[in-house]
Amino acid sequence: MQKHDLCCIGHITLDKVVTPRSTVHMPGGTAFYTSHAIRHFDDIDYTLVTSLAQSEMDVVDDLRSKHVDVHVVPSKHSVYFENIYEENQNNRTQRVLAKADPFSVDSLKNVDAGIFLLGALLADDFPLELVEYLSTKGMIAIDSQGYLREVREQNVYPIDWENKIETLKYVDILKVNDLEMEVLTGMKDIKQAAQQLHYWGVKEVLVTLGSLGSIIYDGKDYYKIPAYKPNEVVDATGCGDTYVTGYLYKRAKGAGIEEAGKFAAAMATIKIEGSGPFNGTKEDVENRIRTAEQIIPEI
Repeated sequence: MQKHDLCCIGHITLDKVVTPRSTVHMPGGTAFYTSHAIRHFDDIDYTLVTSLAQSEMDVVDDLRSKHVDVHVVPSKHSVYFENIYEENQNNRTQRVLAKADPFSVDSLKNVDAGIFLLGALLADDFPLELVEYLSTKGMIAIDSQGYLREVREQNVYPIDWENKIETLKYVDILKVNDLEMEVLTGMKDIKQAAQQLHYWGVKEVLVTLGSLGSIIYDGKDYYKIPAYKPNEVVDATGCGDTYVTGYLYKRAKGAGIEEAGKFAAAMATIKIEGSGPFNGTKEDVENRIRTAEQIIPEI
């Protein structure tokens, strides 16, 4: 069985993105944004495991035409998200108009990787037994946002992560924003919250603070990762996914935490300047790190 450097597992969604300027229908989800971002880096062995309805297979065909390795687990429905953004792109309202089937151990038996990125969109996407199983094969990386969303009658409600104590002991890298951090730990102080998440088992805690930068904690040091000021803010959808993609790409290539964090932040900045997925190069990211105005987070 081939062992990939990085495997993203997640649903490709149908997204309706409403901003004060426009309404756009497009594919989305961690699986979509990660795959389109990382395809620009040809020095990593990447694969995607996704689940979607036959009606959305054209999105997979497009990824494959761009040389992305994709495994498809059939589902009766695809996930259908509606994202409504205010003028401040950090604020959005969500509804889920359809759900796909969750992933299972059986569907991942033939996939091996050094790092598994679990792109959860909703709380029940990844059962605990699957996280435990994958942790025996490679490192586990998770963005918490999907675990903190529950759908009731199409509306999305914030919830605490039901099995967080049992799950986080298998998680090597966890990305949270400041609000998710507070929901998970009950703490507003970044240092205390990061320590709590580390105590529960997370080896690298990534706390993103939007335009104020990010903090990464590894149980020993707090790394202050700057935000790189964008030329303009066009579309924030997928910025968190892009950040995680950049971080995991660099970590998989052997980079240290600070270098990976800066690369991740610069990738997210380039992505926010346009609609749709990150569409730059490694050189674009490195140039942005050198030249852009920096906002250093305070903790």
